[in-house]
Amino acid sequence: MTVRAYVRNSPAQSAGAQTSSEAVEAYGLYLLNWITITILALFVGVSLALLKLSMALEGELLGGMATVAGLTAAGHVLLSRVRAVRIAYVLISIAQLGLVSMLGAVLTYVAASANLPLQDAMLDSWDKFFGLDWTIYYRLMTAWPALLPYAYLSYGAIGLPPIAVPIVLGLTNNHVRLQQFTMATLLTLCAVALISSLIPAIGTYQQYNLPTEFATFKASGYLIQLDRLPVVRSSSLQVLNISQIGGIVTFPSFHAAAALLALWAWWGVWWMRPWALMMCVAMLAATPLWGGHYFVDIFAGVAVAALAIAFAKAIEVQSSVIPHGAKSTSLACMPP
Repeated sequence: MTVRAYVRNSPAQSAGAQTSSEAVEAYGLYLLNWITITILALFVGVSLALLKLSMALEGELLGGMATVAGLTAAGHVLLSRVRAVRIAYVLISIAQLGLVSMLGAVLTYVAASANLPLQDAMLDSWDKFFGLDWTIYYRLMTAWPALLPYAYLSYGAIGLPPIAVPIVLGLTNNHVRLQQFTMATLLTLCAVALISSLIPAIGTYQQYNLPTEFATFKASGYLIQLDRLPVVRSSSLQVLNISQIGGIVTFPSFHAAAALLALWAWWGVWWMRPWALMMCVAMLAATPLWGGHYFVDIFAGVAVAALAIAFAKAIEVQSSVIPHGAKSTSLACMPP
C-alpha cells in the first residue's frame, strides 16, 4: 500500500534535518498519522454528538490536551534542527500516542453503546473448544498470594509503552518503526472497539461466579468494566469524564494487543529484546486474571495487533518533492 506525501519545505527537511530516504519516510508517516488521528477525532466527536454524550471539561482533559499541544509544538520546532531530530521524534510520538489513547478510550464507550446481546456464554464455549479452563488458571494464579502484587505490576505495565517506546526508538534513530508503532496502535484501538461492539461481554468473574478480591488481590480491570459497561449499554451515561474512563472491552483484549505491539516495537533495538520479552509475557499472563478476560480474548487481541503491525509496515510513504539537501547525507550517519 503506497501513500504519497507532499512535504516540500517541511521543517523536518529544512537545514538538512531530514536527509535520507528513511528520514523522509518517517516524516511522511508522521504526517499520515496526524491525518488519521484527525479523522478519528472527528468520528469520535460526531459519534458523541449523535449519542448525546458530552465530555466533561475537567482538569485532566484540559491538561492532557495542553500537554499534547505543547509536545507537538516543541517537537515540530526541533525537527528543523539536525542534532535535535531524535528528541523531536520522542516528543511528537508521545503526543500522538497520548491523543490516540484518549480517543481510543472514548471510542470504546461509543462502541459499547450499541448494546448488542452479551456473548459471555459463546466466549466460554470457545475457550472450552480449545480445551482451556479459566477456573483452573484462576486457582493456579491465586494459589501464590505473595506473587500477585508482581503480577499486578505486569498488568499495569500497559501504561509504559506510550512513553517508553518513543524514548527508546526515538533516541536510537528508529523513527520509521516508531511511526509504524503509532499507526499500528491506532489501528488496533479502532479494530478492538469495532469488534467489541459486535461481540460484547462482561467478563469471566460473573460467568464463573468467582470472587474478584481478597487479601492480596483485586481484579481492578474487571471491576471497572463491571461498574461502567452496564451504564454505557443502558444509555444512562450522559457525561464522560476522561479521568474516570477505564477499559470496558472484553473481546478482543487490548491489553494482549498492547503487549505484542510493545514487543514488536522494542524488538528493533537488540538490547531491549530480553526486557521487552519478559515484560510482555508477564503482561499476557496477568491479563486474564486482572481484566477478567477469556483466553480467546487474549488470542484475538494478539491477532488484531499482528494484523495492525503488518498493515502499518505495508504502508509505503513516498515524497514527491525532496529538497536537494535531503539527498546528501543520512541521519543514520549523524553522531549522537
